[in-house]
Amino acid sequence: MAESDFEVRPSVMVGDTADVSFHRGITILRNEGINPVVTMEFSPVEGGVFCGIREVKTLLSKVLPESNREVWALEEGATVSSGEVALRITAPYVSFGLYETALCGTLSHSTGWATASKECVSAAAGIPVISAGARYVHPSVAGIMDYASMVGGCVSCSTTLGAKLTGTTPAGTISPNISLIMGDTVRAMQAFDKHIPHEVSRVSPVNVIKDEIEESVSLAKALRQRLRGVILDESQTQDGIRPNMVKEVRARLNLAGYSQVEIFVRGNLNGQRIREFLDAGAPVSAFEVGRCISAAAPHEFNADIHEVDGKPIARRGCIPGSTQNLRLVEIM
Repeated sequence: MAESDFEVRPSVMVGDTADVSFHRGITILRNEGINPVVTMEFSPVEGGVFCGIREVKTLLSKVLPESNREVWALEEGATVSSGEVALRITAPYVSFGLYETALCGTLSHSTGWATASKECVSAAAGIPVISAGARYVHPSVAGIMDYASMVGGCVSCSTTLGAKLTGTTPAGTISPNISLIMGDTVRAMQAFDKHIPHEVSRVSPVNVIKDEIEESVSLAKALRQRLRGVILDESQTQDGIRPNMVKEVRARLNLAGYSQVEIFVRGNLNGQRIREFLDAGAPVSAFEVGRCISAAAPHEFNADIHEVDGKPIARRGCIPGSTQNLRLVEIM
């Protein structure tokens, strides 16, 4: 995956998404003819899974001069500690000062998503986790959220853009709405099997029109070995998906001779709920996680100047001079 796959919107480039205080500061410096080389360091307030540096690099490559610049950072997906320097930029201030808002925002939100993803993946203890939370975020950031979720350990995601940014194939087969429109889940999946390329797994939502057991067994009978799995979706139930429901569907499929059909669980899952399925011995083949990842709180990043024209300097409460971190690697 190339950094160029990330899009820097025109509104970001012209600074429309920046805090206005940075516009005014840059105006002052330009009018006064002041443009020192500064070293600015970015650190998270709390630890987590560092994410967003590839997108940051895309922005910096467009605004920093080709010479007289130096950028060091942790690797994408690295564990970052509270207060640890995760990104260091040394360049003429006017070239990048306007983008402090965008740089902090990118790292903050992406790190928050990646960290929440990691928590779910760790709870799943080897069972695949899929990011399926795009419907809970603004479409402008849905692909970035999915990308961050995969940095955090998800095996796939629901959006085409998220998959493109990670060089993978999006997960997802058919919307329950198609079953409703066609009047029957089996008929909808038979049409799916007829018209959708065979490399796409045949996995169907159940408990859409009839109960999960009847639809699961009926689908298996209709598609036989071509049916990879069924999805138990909490949005289709009033009481949510419970471990005993998964166990019963598994038992009924086995009795009908379809032990190869996998069971996926989709819904408002988090680390605790995923562990409940595992502790109960529910035979889940994959978890599709929505809001736990997409609604994760950003991990706040601070940006502080530590040198001006090579002279150690810092605001009160910070130590002047470049902070040593041997984990940083030069990226520009």
